[in-house]
Amino acid sequence: MKNRNRLTTYILVGLVLGIAVGYAAHNYLENPAGFADTLSLVTTLFLRLIKMIIAPLVFSTLVVGIAKMGDASEVGRIGVKALGWFVIASILSLTLGLILVNLFRPGDAMAAAGHLPAVTESSGIAVTGLTLKEFITHLVPASIVDGMAKNEILQIVIFSIFFGTGAAAVGARATPLIDAIDGAAHVMLKVTGYVMNFAPIAVFAAVASVIAKSGVGVLSTYGVFMGEFYLGIALLWILLIGIGVLFVGPRILQLVRELREPTILAFTCASSEAAFPKTLEGLERFGVKNRLAAFVLPIGYSFNLDGSMMYCTFATIFIAQAYGIEVPLSTQITMMLVLMLTSKGMAGVPRASLVVIAATLNQFQIPEAGLLLLLGIDHFLDMARSATNVIGNGIATAVVAKWEGELTNPTAADKDIATSPLR
Repeated sequence: MKNRNRLTTYILVGLVLGIAVGYAAHNYLENPAGFADTLSLVTTLFLRLIKMIIAPLVFSTLVVGIAKMGDASEVGRIGVKALGWFVIASILSLTLGLILVNLFRPGDAMAAAGHLPAVTESSGIAVTGLTLKEFITHLVPASIVDGMAKNEILQIVIFSIFFGTGAAAVGARATPLIDAIDGAAHVMLKVTGYVMNFAPIAVFAAVASVIAKSGVGVLSTYGVFMGEFYLGIALLWILLIGIGVLFVGPRILQLVRELREPTILAFTCASSEAAFPKTLEGLERFGVKNRLAAFVLPIGYSFNLDGSMMYCTFATIFIAQAYGIEVPLSTQITMMLVLMLTSKGMAGVPRASLVVIAATLNQFQIPEAGLLLLLGIDHFLDMARSATNVIGNGIATAVVAKWEGELTNPTAADKDIATSPLR
């Protein structure tokens, strides 16, 4: 417990120092952009260390968990329950974004200011539409080695489900292999602890880099838009936690406390992926059996990015408002359904929300150039999105565990025991 609190404190200290150093660099250095680029290397190194962990961690913990279940029907039942929750959470997130952007109408202020990019300008973001055929074929890896090399979480999950189910069906003959993979899972959790020691430095570098390059002035320019979006994020948190209380009870607040460290890490690094290992540990401390958490959480990273989905509807209608385009309610509902599909599998893709938004803008004849309005502040918006994704997936996993009767109430002593994929 003391180690967790100490790391959280160091991360917050890194955040404060990053803001101070970034402000000083932006205002007093001759080349703040060069300084920012140098610091960004530290953050890049940390995120690559995290990416190095994720594929073997997801594979090993998920395979061991499924093999211990031993029943393919149980895997299917848990998967259906998880996907059911993800669909409901997705609809709530997308709908909340639509309601708030129509209520606040932040694009009107931007339109009144008149400083809009020409509709012919390019955002510089590669637009990739996602058809149903492409989505389905993307689920299954042509090679698991290729899927792991690219950190395609959904593909790793699919392969791990087949591998774990096959190992369970083989029975005793697969026991030595499962024991070896279990040992690898323990090793990866230990490696996670080593990597997390660098988190405060990475947080400092990430924040200082952004402030040095853009300055705090960018926050005042878009202050109203950012304030309204962060208010929307706060309301989404309240909604998710409230629903969590209905299914899990008041203990859900304890889960939020357990996820404090990965949430802060995701916020400061603007990366849900960076928080994955610590989120897994926090769920186990809360009482979710690791075999279930290791199954539900990776799927959530592709199907349940609540903060990112709310942002998609909020930002898309904001751009339409800025260009004076009134989008009928029926079209907004269609847009929401399209985003339900195009937002899946966005985990691990750099600036994935912007890519999804760009594809949506093209489909509904809204100027793609409007994305240029968001590029300068996207990092600050991504901080809130990433933190929300951690909370949303944590609550989803806890609810599914409750439905399955796999949620325990560990004692304080149990919480300090090292994470074990066999639980």
